[in-house]
Amino acid sequence: MDKILSLLENDAKLTPEQLAAMLSKEVGEIRDIVENYEKEGVILGYKSIIDWDKTDREFVNALIEVKVVPQKDKGFDYIAKKIYNYPEVQSLYLMSGGFDFAIMLEGKTMKEVAFFVAQKLATIDGISATATHFVLKKYKDKGVIYKSDEGDPRNDLML
Repeated sequence: MDKILSLLENDAKLTPEQLAAMLSKEVGEIRDIVENYEKEGVILGYKSIIDWDKTDREFVNALIEVKVVPQKDKGFDYIAKKIYNYPEVQSLYLMSGGFDFAIMLEGKTMKEVAFFVAQKLATIDGISATATHFVLKKYKDKGVIYKSDEGDPRNDLML
């Protein structure tokens, strides 16, 4: 039932009753399918997408490129586990191309992110280089377009 997964991915608030009506199925059948997806780890969780710029919460997001030299008999998974266990790490991807890992990180300040890179990330055996890029503005995230605030002076800076 890939259709159920697609619908939930686009709107996690859909109820079993709504899904059943949309797919012409029984509510009990939909509940069983969703529960099985959750038990099997196909559905890993449910999240809301928040436009934090519209709140008083202050923090920065960074994309960190990481080059590694995989250790013998341990490979990329060993280094990945060391990285993803840090609570600051929001996402971690193994990449093709010019670097090996892409990390999405959240910190309270740029200084806090720099500290993470210098004191935690760079000290992991096998990491040979990093490059940090700070997110200045989000336009679209996880398929959702962020609405810009008219009259926001930051919009003038993003030409």
